[in-house]
Amino acid sequence: MSVGLGTGSTARHFLRALAARDLDLDCVATSPATEAAALDLGFRVEPFAAGSELVRLDIAVDGADQVARDGWVVKGGGGAHTREKIVAAAAERFVVIVSSDKLVDEVGRPIPLELLEFGLAATLERLGEAKVRTAPATPDGGVLADWLGPVGDPGGLAAWLAATPGVVEHGLFAPDLVFQVVVGRGDDVERIGPS
Repeated sequence: MSVGLGTGSTARHFLRALAARDLDLDCVATSPATEAAALDLGFRVEPFAAGSELVRLDIAVDGADQVARDGWVVKGGGGAHTREKIVAAAAERFVVIVSSDKLVDEVGRPIPLELLEFGLAATLERLGEAKVRTAPATPDGGVLADWLGPVGDPGGLAAWLAATPGVVEHGLFAPDLVFQVVVGRGDDVERIGPS
């Protein structure tokens, strides 16, 4: 089985749970930290790059910063949303695991962005309401920023951000990308989407 692994605390908890089950898995990690954690636990981590034979994943599992009831998800507070979105799109099923405090009526700001360093000032001027983070570059050399303007229609904003030159990727994940959301409420679990 092939598994896409997200970035952050949810991914770390998920990895430990997988390790306890002693499964034979081919893993793809979305960050160097997740890759190191997976290797430490004895998992095989496959490169997800040019020349890789692995192009589709059975499942990808990750956390999120915000999950709206209409299915929109915001990811990228940890700065790995570009790789996370690539892995989610390559997975047959993308499952998001969150605590109940991540549920929102509507997604809102900040919306994480990865920007190119080249032309950064021009990109920021085009975006208007974005601010560069004081964070290291992404593993792929991108600049992390946040959209701080109104979200309104997430689909419209996602399309506009994607069409803006200099924007590598944004942290809005459309409902059709997410197979299921698993919400932890203390000892209870709620599943949103197919079970």
